[in-house]
Amino acid sequence: MNWAAVRAEVPGIFGLAVPIVAGLAASTLLGVTDSVMLAPLGPVPLAAVGLTSSVAIILFAAIYGLLSALSVRIGAAFGAGDQRRIPLLLRNGLALGGLVGAGGAAAMGLVWFALPLLGQPPEVLATMPGYWLSICLLMLPFSMLTVFKSAFEAVGRPWLGTGLAFLAVVVNVPLNYGLIWGIGPLPQLGLTGAGIASLLAEAIALAVAWIWWAKAPGMRRLRLRRPVQWREMRAAFVEGAPLGALYVAETGAMAVGTFLVGTFGTLALAGAQVALSVGGLLYMVPLGVAGAVSIRVAQAKGAGAMAGLRAIVVAALILVLVWLTGSALLLALAGEAIAASITDDPRVIAVASAIFVVFATMQIADGVQSTTLGALRGMSDTGWPAIVSIVAYWGVALPLGWALARIGGFGAPGIYMGFAVALFGAGAAMTWRFLRRTREELR
Repeated sequence: MNWAAVRAEVPGIFGLAVPIVAGLAASTLLGVTDSVMLAPLGPVPLAAVGLTSSVAIILFAAIYGLLSALSVRIGAAFGAGDQRRIPLLLRNGLALGGLVGAGGAAAMGLVWFALPLLGQPPEVLATMPGYWLSICLLMLPFSMLTVFKSAFEAVGRPWLGTGLAFLAVVVNVPLNYGLIWGIGPLPQLGLTGAGIASLLAEAIALAVAWIWWAKAPGMRRLRLRRPVQWREMRAAFVEGAPLGALYVAETGAMAVGTFLVGTFGTLALAGAQVALSVGGLLYMVPLGVAGAVSIRVAQAKGAGAMAGLRAIVVAALILVLVWLTGSALLLALAGEAIAASITDDPRVIAVASAIFVVFATMQIADGVQSTTLGALRGMSDTGWPAIVSIVAYWGVALPLGWALARIGGFGAPGIYMGFAVALFGAGAAMTWRFLRRTREELR
């Protein structure tokens, strides 16, 4: 291993990962804003937000995964110096984003008709139509904004995409306040107002992205006129579809894991929610590094610098493992204090602390898995990793977690022990696949 090359890659990976992490945090804040600002209205609107989010997050994950292939395709063209191909990929990506967003909106609209059949509280459903419809429609600007952000990240302008994500959050706050409570000439719409505000905020961010692309001097090369071609759209869809399926499988498995924890009672579910909220925050860093490594690998592959792929991945793994090892020590040693800063119920604190110890191991395994998955994504190898991840989450993590929790007597933490074991296996399989692919490329 050329350690000088590894050290040289660390600043580039770090510099690309930071804005990606910031963008992910901004996307999370958009949903948090709704919950915080609706809390004074009581439990029914909060329950409506939670129910809507439980469905929307799966569709958002599918859209994000499917369209993330565009950053790899554009990154490869950028690395190869093929500046004329980039606007072709971007224009076709925007067309694909429009179709995918419309499909996501339609799918979520159909789910609405199934909710009464799933035994959901009628008083919650009665308040939801306007909010649900707004989140359905939000998928269209979300999809197209994802395409813009992917393109900006792939051509070395990641902070531009992050700025757009934060713009949506900043715009959402006053819109939420005005439309929920009816400030000035605005109507008091309550929960529906929060949905409309989120939709408008995302649409405004998309409009700014579009205007920047159309007018900014620095975007001149990205807006060269290129035809929308079914062949290009189909190629991006085929490459991204396994990633969309992978993210759906991952998000769905975690949701099922939460339902399994719920079988141990309210305290277990509350403790798991505390642990998941903290763990999700810490995990944004390796998720951002995975996005950065996929772009760097795509750029290096496009430039024909195949000998440098392993240095890129080792640099990314070093960053991820340093962060997650520190996070693991924090969760293991200070988990009780962290839980106590969120809740004052000693029983919930005890459950959360026990899950934190499992998370300390689980997140290290997931960090290796996500980083090597990002590397394979950068090499446009998506089908095999998707199968591995689906098997890991649904074939190993859930049944093993259930067995450890119920038969092994570990209780709620046992559910996440199953995920830890499965992710170690997936990480090993992804690493083997990456090493094999790089050997093949270097022959």
